[in-house]
Amino acid sequence: MIWFILAGLLLVSPVAAQDMPHPLVIAHRGASGERPEHTRAAYELAIEQGADVIEPDLVMSSDGELIVRHENEIGGTTNVADHPEFANRRTTKTIDGVPTTGWFTEDFTLAELRSLRARERLSTLRPGNTAWTDETILTFQEVIDIAREGSTRAGHVIGVAPELKHPTYFEQTGLPMIEPFVAVLRANALTAADSPIVVQCFEVGTLRTLDDLVEAPLAQLMSSSGGPADLPDTTYARMVTPEGLAELATYADWAAVETAMIIPRTPAGAAATPTTLIADAHAAGLKVIVWTFRAESNFVPTDYRDDLPGWIRRFYELGVDAVFSDFPGVAVAARP
Repeated sequence: MIWFILAGLLLVSPVAAQDMPHPLVIAHRGASGERPEHTRAAYELAIEQGADVIEPDLVMSSDGELIVRHENEIGGTTNVADHPEFANRRTTKTIDGVPTTGWFTEDFTLAELRSLRARERLSTLRPGNTAWTDETILTFQEVIDIAREGSTRAGHVIGVAPELKHPTYFEQTGLPMIEPFVAVLRANALTAADSPIVVQCFEVGTLRTLDDLVEAPLAQLMSSSGGPADLPDTTYARMVTPEGLAELATYADWAAVETAMIIPRTPAGAAATPTTLIADAHAAGLKVIVWTFRAESNFVPTDYRDDLPGWIRRFYELGVDAVFSDFPGVAVAARP
């Protein structure tokens, strides 16, 4: 059975795990195609649209709070540039080997971050989202609370899929993420194997550590290029070979991969022949999440322009177990 906190009490959901929707629809940072990402408005809309799970990306404040933002650099996702009192905190840092200039969450207390307001990150692509200008910065606990409240309204469990962003970097800055993260999971009874949660990370070491601390489902994020920041000699391409997936299955429950790792693109930008990744992952005992489905034309193969439902259905037909979408309502409607 699936456990969750409803109305302040630990309850057993009447929905058995095998009866949950399949594939799962995970609202990527909420309904971020229609509201600014990682905001209450985005998460609540996603729940209204039928998402099974909502996703927060987690970074750290200077006082050790788990903050929900796409990245720890917040110049593009908040109005921090409009606050003259924070002008002197603009700086350049190297995050996972990449020099980045802006304002960083680890230089602000939670109280200071509360004084900011979220802003649409992709304002050119999603100008309609710029109308939402009064959304505050959320904590991880608040997203769990939103899922709890949404579960009460919907009458069924809404899960959460937190992603730990740059945990090695934060540890090096004196703000380790794992201990406060696990504390939140324990406080919300989200550490069991059947908890309505999927914990994600691009780094391997963090997931291995979490595998020793909790039974909650873990997802290894992988992209079509590069490799984990904490294992510079490892590539994601090697990790999705049958041998790599067998090793991955020793500490994780899900392989969470970019769309192009399942359906590559031709040189002309069309959908090419699918790979064997889904079958290989299933053979290793892993479930498969694919990310991220967006409606805008530059995110979709040329032969699926203006047909996001059809593009998502291709992956459903191939047997994926979950999808991330900025437009969860579309993914729900396309589900078999």
